[in-house]
Amino acid sequence: MGNVQDRNEVTSTQKWMVLGAGFFGWLFAGMQLGLMPFAALTISKGLMGPDFTPTAAGTWFAGYSAITMLGAATGGILFGNLGDKYGRARGLAWSMLCYTFFGLAGYFVSSQEQLLVLRFLVGLGVGGTWPNGVSLLSEFWADVSRPALAGLMGAAANLGILLLSLLGKVYVVTPDTWRPFMLITASPILLALLAVWLLPESPKWLQSRNAAAGTQAGIPLGELLQPPLLKTTFLGICLGAIPLLGAWASSKWMLPWADHIGGTSNPGYKAITLLCWSTGATIGGLLGGYVGQLLGRRMSYAAISICACAMNVFIYTMLRPLEPLFLPAVFIQGLVSTLFFGWLPLYLPEIFPTRVRATGTGISYNFGRFLTAAGVMAAGVLIQFFQGDYARVGAITGFVYALGVLVIWWAPETKGKELAR
Repeated sequence: MGNVQDRNEVTSTQKWMVLGAGFFGWLFAGMQLGLMPFAALTISKGLMGPDFTPTAAGTWFAGYSAITMLGAATGGILFGNLGDKYGRARGLAWSMLCYTFFGLAGYFVSSQEQLLVLRFLVGLGVGGTWPNGVSLLSEFWADVSRPALAGLMGAAANLGILLLSLLGKVYVVTPDTWRPFMLITASPILLALLAVWLLPESPKWLQSRNAAAGTQAGIPLGELLQPPLLKTTFLGICLGAIPLLGAWASSKWMLPWADHIGGTSNPGYKAITLLCWSTGATIGGLLGGYVGQLLGRRMSYAAISICACAMNVFIYTMLRPLEPLFLPAVFIQGLVSTLFFGWLPLYLPEIFPTRVRATGTGISYNFGRFLTAAGVMAAGVLIQFFQGDYARVGAITGFVYALGVLVIWWAPETKGKELAR
């Protein structure tokens, strides 16, 4: 894996291998990210038995979401640093192997606490997949449209969530049938093993490593946390944290809300809700890079922030699951709120130089997950305070999107500029 090669030796086959690994690696990571929001209440019913209550399940849902975010934040930094030091291909392949292996292990748990530990380990791999995949693609495919690549990566995870929802319609997840579902969602372990052995290394990274040979090049993480890159790192963290906070502290509560209202009389309603959200999200992720290119990086981020905040507050204050307008609104909210995730893989690689690109994008995208974990736990406290009222929690936490309108004006406009060297 990661054979040393000059730029002239890159073949078309290798480029398509990289594209496939980056896209499908993030797609299956998306399935893991969507698994607990989709199935947490059902799994809690199975593991808690007669002790199950909606309020207690809501607390466990917050715990699962928070621990996954903590794992992803840690993994983004660790595997991103690994990608800058030892190669993007290694970083991506081992990240994929991490989340598939520990995802499969979820089949064997016998308690909520065991599953909580495994979701942290799954999160490590998920967090490392994004920065290495984005860096590898942006450097291997430097001769194609960056909005197109950003759109593919933005759509990949949400397409994984869409596939998860379709799978949930075919295979109805109940308190007695959720374990095989864990096996199915983590089955791409073969893809991870192939990536370990076959994935070629980034030519730009190899050139950067050779140029730095014999010099006093610093550790990527250390360089990012001191001038002149400290300001860039801080801005990247803020821009990555806002959509993540919005998605996990607010948007994801739509699924347990729909599951709770649908109840046992309509067990498939949560799958339909996830299907509507993920369909919109797939489109939004695909278009996010083009929106950033069309409107400019600053204006597009501000506009997405306003629209995402408005849709979230509208759904939680004006609608209710099972009402006719609920599912169309969820579709629109999924589309709007995930425009961010096509925008981020376009913008973040543009502001970091090659030698620290994987670590920089990893910190920017994943450090916000530390804040997200705190936000999700705060939402769990709100669930307790409002006695299981998911709508009130979603409406309050949805205002986090409004912060994007303020933060983006501190960031540089990079439209029309080449990747930093």
